[in-house]
Amino acid sequence: MAINLTKGQKVDLTKTNPSLKKVIVGLGWDTNKYDGSADFDLDASAFLLNENGKAPVPEDFIFYSNTKHRSGAVEHTGDNRTGEGDGDDEQIIVDLSLIPDNIAKIAFTVTIYDAENRRQNFGQVSNSYIRIVDTATNNEIVRYDLGEDFSIETAIVVGEIYRHNGEWKFNAIGSGFQGGLAALCANYGIETN
Repeated sequence: MAINLTKGQKVDLTKTNPSLKKVIVGLGWDTNKYDGSADFDLDASAFLLNENGKAPVPEDFIFYSNTKHRSGAVEHTGDNRTGEGDGDDEQIIVDLSLIPDNIAKIAFTVTIYDAENRRQNFGQVSNSYIRIVDTATNNEIVRYDLGEDFSIETAIVVGEIYRHNGEWKFNAIGSGFQGGLAALCANYGIETN
């Protein structure tokens, strides 16, 4: 049975489950009906970060155009451009045993593609969540439903898996950003053009 988290809660992943090696990080959302003509295209991403909260190199940013980390530890399964249907809209697979030693945490984010031009924001998105599934058992072990706390934001840091005393934990973040993907990249030390 999954542990349901609220914003700011942290939970241990591996201390109580030492056999946990590989997880699916599923992210999902629905879009509210609105007057705009453009479809919503939300994108999940992962930033592999060092102790200082920065991506050591640009390739530590995993998203629809860079789907697999060089270590094999993190893989984005593909871009869902509509968010239609039930279940996870996008998934990122994480092999905890392959995460490089210089990586202290992995931040999972969702952004709205071309949000400014399309006049879209997370106030028009509902039922957003992140969940962690053990690939060995297919059991959902953690779930965090974001709620409706966002209005003008175009990017969200949903949660993070982080290393603490040799174990892996999950932190439900739920922090919004304006400025979309560029703002997130700048926050994590990645320059964008």
